[in-house]
Amino acid sequence: MSPPQSAAANAPGRPNDDVSAELVLESFLPYRLSVLSNRVSQAIARIYAERFDLSVTEWRLMAVLGRYPGLTAGELVERTAMDKVAVSRAVAGLMGSGRVERGSDERDRRRVPLKLSAAGHAVYAQVAPLALEYERALLAGLDAAEYAQFDALLGRLLDATASAEDSLRSAALRSAMSTPRT
Repeated sequence: MSPPQSAAANAPGRPNDDVSAELVLESFLPYRLSVLSNRVSQAIARIYAERFDLSVTEWRLMAVLGRYPGLTAGELVERTAMDKVAVSRAVAGLMGSGRVERGSDERDRRRVPLKLSAAGHAVYAQVAPLALEYERALLAGLDAAEYAQFDALLGRLLDATASAEDSLRSAALRSAMSTPRT
């Protein structure tokens, strides 16, 4: 399956002469990934919101802390690539519900590690299997080779985000410098 024309026209190795090209959302990768992420997250979120009174952000943080206990709020922001304010609110909500606890770091008193409480572990133990079952259902249509290719492509796209952001910043700077001020 080839990419949509507007995506293919901007693929690496292709000239990009039309600076004023129309943004076709249906083939714009960031938009498509965002829609996919939202649909995937919202489908399972309905289940854990109803059963456990958890938001998508709260579950994501619980999932990360379940795998990597002892991260600080700042480290959660880095690991999840979520907004600092959203993480802060979710941490406050999880602490308020007794699902996350603050720890202490004897080597660095300024560092405040977070971990799942006993109640948080109990919820995690119930939600994680639901999340894994949902993932299995999503991926059921892919054979092993397709999944391996999909996984490799996701990894490459994740790796490419830093250089793509640098490229975007450079383009924005060039645009700002060439645009006359009125």
